[in-house]
Amino acid sequence: MAFWTDDQGVNARAAEAAIAEHLEGDLVNHPPHYTSHPSGIECIQVTEHMGFNIGNAIKYLWRAGQKGSAIQDLEKAVWYIQREIKRLQAK
Repeated sequence: MAFWTDDQGVNARAAEAAIAEHLEGDLVNHPPHYTSHPSGIECIQVTEHMGFNIGNAIKYLWRAGQKGSAIQDLEKAVWYIQREIKRLQAK
């Protein structure tokens, strides 16, 4: 992609990036597998109020099957829940 500015001061690279973001969504800050919940809220709005293990378990439950294998996402959620159980038992 060439870097240039047209005679009206429009930067082609910035314009192309804005179009791509509009068409694809913001994959870094608001990926579809975190923003597709029917409530309209993002997963992080809930999980940032939780501890690491529980927050990650919720994250994998929230997006189960939206980014890949639902089974793998559920297994990861279980892994984080088991890790939290072990952490609490060790206290």
